[in-house]
Amino acid sequence: MNRRAFITLLGGAAVGWPLVARAQQSAARVIGYLHSGSPQSTAPLLVAFHQGLRETGYFEGQNLAIEYRWARDNLSQLPGLAVDLVSRRVAVLAAPGSTAAALAAKAATTTIPIVFSVGFDPVQLGLVASLSRPGGNITGVNSMSNELGAKRLELLYELLPAATRFAVLVNPKNPLTESLTKDVRAMATAIGRKVEVFSAETEGDIDTAFSVLVQRRADGLVVHPDVLFIAHRMHLGALAARHALPVIWPFLADAEAGGLMSYGVKLADAHRQAGVYAGRILRGANPAELPVVQPTKFELVINLKTAKALGIEVPPTLLARADEIIE
Repeated sequence: MNRRAFITLLGGAAVGWPLVARAQQSAARVIGYLHSGSPQSTAPLLVAFHQGLRETGYFEGQNLAIEYRWARDNLSQLPGLAVDLVSRRVAVLAAPGSTAAALAAKAATTTIPIVFSVGFDPVQLGLVASLSRPGGNITGVNSMSNELGAKRLELLYELLPAATRFAVLVNPKNPLTESLTKDVRAMATAIGRKVEVFSAETEGDIDTAFSVLVQRRADGLVVHPDVLFIAHRMHLGALAARHALPVIWPFLADAEAGGLMSYGVKLADAHRQAGVYAGRILRGANPAELPVVQPTKFELVINLKTAKALGIEVPPTLLARADEIIE
C-alpha cells in the first residue's frame, strides 16, 4: 500500500462501507492512538504499527477500531488528547513516536493499558519501574534514539577530522533536549572541538536556525531525533543540500531520503513492536509483565551519493564499519 492510499484510508475509511462492515466495527475492540505528529508525516510508521497488530490477529475495520488523535507537532495538545481518549474508555492507549506522547498518556490514566515507543531510558523518564518488569499499566519500546547524540557527533567528527565547529539542532520543547545537549557538549570537549546548539520549535524556526548556523560557519550538523524534524525531513534535507552542509541524522529513512549519514535504529521496527504489544494486551497480556523491548543493534548508514555531491571523501575505516552504503 502506498503512502497516499494509506492516508486516504485513514481519512475516509468509513465512507461508503457496507452496513455489515460498520456493524463489525461497532462490535470491535477499540484502541486509542496518540501521536505528536500528523497522519501525513507518520504514514510509513502507521503501516508498521498495523503490521504488528495483524501479527497478533487484529485488523482495523474488522475486529478492531482505532481512535486516532494527532497533535500535529503542537506538543501542548497532547495532554488534552490523551484525556479525550481515556474518556472514551479505549481498551489500550498506544502512544508511539515521542516521549511527550508517552508522558501525556501516563498522566491521563493509571488503569487503561498503555504502550509507548520512546527514544530514552523509560526508567529514567519515570514511565516504568524497571525494564524487565515495568509494573503498573504501561510498557513498550525503547529505541534509544536520544541517547546516541554524542555518538553521532563522534561519527561526524570521524568523517570530518579537519572540522573545528559543529552545530546541533534541537527542539527545546522536547523533554529530552537538556540531556542530549549535555551529552553532545561532553563529546565535543572530549574530541577538542566547539559545538553550538540551535533551537527550532516550528518549520519557520528551522529556516532561521539554518541561516544562523551557516553564518557562524558550522562545519557539520547533528540533528536531534524529534517528531518536528521527522515531519520536516525533506525540508531539512533541502536546506542542508543548498548550504552544502554535512549532516548526520538519527534514522535510516533520513539517509535514504538523501541525508549524508544516519546512526540509530529503524523506527518502523519500534512501531511494529508497539503494534504487537497492543495486540497482545488485547488478548489478555498484562502490561506490567511485558518487558520493555530494547534494540540489539544500531545501524550506521552512509549515503555516498550525497558525500560525492558535497565533495567529501569518506574514510575507508568508516566505510568498513557501515551497515549500509547508499550508492
